[in-house]
Amino acid sequence: MSLGLCLAVMRMFPVIFSALAYVFCSLGQEEVVFKDTFKGALGPGWSWIREHPGAWRTSASGLEVRIEPGNMWGSQNDAKNVLVRALPDFSTNQLEISLSVSNAPTHQYEQVDLVCFFDDSNMVKLGEELVDGKLSIVMGREQSDKTRTIAIVPLDSASVQLKLSLKGVTIGGHFRTSETNVWREAGQCDLPAIPGVKALLSLQFYQGPGDVEHWARVSDLKIVKVRN
Repeated sequence: MSLGLCLAVMRMFPVIFSALAYVFCSLGQEEVVFKDTFKGALGPGWSWIREHPGAWRTSASGLEVRIEPGNMWGSQNDAKNVLVRALPDFSTNQLEISLSVSNAPTHQYEQVDLVCFFDDSNMVKLGEELVDGKLSIVMGREQSDKTRTIAIVPLDSASVQLKLSLKGVTIGGHFRTSETNVWREAGQCDLPAIPGVKALLSLQFYQGPGDVEHWARVSDLKIVKVRN
């Protein structure tokens, strides 16, 4: 290669580098569309289904909810303090929803869930749950009150971060603990098909003991839109 050509190529390096940087930065851009620490108050846009005011509170650590008897898994549909809010559109761009959970259940199926919620009978949940004496991450799908367990994964920590990833008609669940700080996949499935009903984000707390007060804490909710 001649000296002149070498110099010409070298002069092009800044232009090439800038173009590549623009391409890589444009791919997978993340936009935080909502955050809520729950510290001291609920953020705007939340509403309760079957609210029991004496069984939830906000503190300097986040939202604390008493896990009362009741169920959302199947046809019973009577859990109290089901918290919901609207979700941004995820038909074309991926939406990631993460939440920190701290809970130490002692009652069979006692749970705290991060949920893509259509109504009481149609949803996909990802949560921390006690199953046959073992603390577990459980992912499940429900349509028209018919339930299907996607995954049950043993959990070694009472504090965990949950994440749902939604795009189009598909939803995936992940979790991580402070011990590893690495996201692990729980499972993936299709969303229930409910014509004319938009998906909501829901936080759910149920199957607690009736004779003992068990309070769970959630904090640091974040909704991120990933632009492809």
